[in-house]
Amino acid sequence: MSKETPTLVATKRDRLGSRYAKRLRAAGQLPANLYGHGSVPMAIALSEHETLYALKHGAHVLNLKFEDGATDTVLVKDLQFGYLGDNVIHLDLARVNLDEVVTVKVHLTFVGTPEAAKRPGAILVHDLPQVDIRCKVRDIPEEIKVDLSHMGETFTVGDLKLTAGLESADPKETVICRVDMVKEEEVAASPIRRGAATEG
Repeated sequence: MSKETPTLVATKRDRLGSRYAKRLRAAGQLPANLYGHGSVPMAIALSEHETLYALKHGAHVLNLKFEDGATDTVLVKDLQFGYLGDNVIHLDLARVNLDEVVTVKVHLTFVGTPEAAKRPGAILVHDLPQVDIRCKVRDIPEEIKVDLSHMGETFTVGDLKLTAGLESADPKETVICRVDMVKEEEVAASPIRRGAATEG
C-alpha cells in the first residue's frame, strides 16, 4: 500500500438522483456510496479533484473524514465511468479494517525487454494489464513491477514474483504477455493483360 493513505473529506448526501449528481459534479464534487460492516449504505460526496488525484496515483484504500469528526477506512470497490468512458462519475466504497483480507485488481508495470522480442518480426503483446491480488488491506500494493528481461515466449501469472503477504487470485497459467511473430503476407501483383481492347 502507499506510504500514506490519502484522507478525503466526505459530506453526507441527503438528495439522490441523476440530476442532483450532475449538479454535484458541476460543483467539483464526486458522488459515492459507502457500504459495509453491517451499516446502512450511505450516500456521500467527495472532492472530485482530490479523489481522482488519489486514484491516478494507485490508491486502493482511502481514509474518509466526516464533518462530525467521524472517520472511516474504505476500499475502492467499483468505479462508474461516463458515456465516453474517460471520466469517473461515481464510486462505490466499502468499509474495511487494515487486517481484513480482500481481493483487488493491481496494475502491472513492465520493465526490461525479453530476448525473444528482439528477433526480426517479433512483437511483445500485453494480454493482461492488471491482476487480481488477495491480501490484507494494509498490504495492498500501488503496483506490481514485472521484469521481462528473462522471460521466454510467454509470461504467466505463475511467473510473478510477489512479496510476502500477496497471493494471486488468477489461475497460474493465465498469460500476462507473450512474444508473437509478425508474418509478412506476400501480396501477388495482379497480372497485366496486354493488348486488351478497351471500350470507348
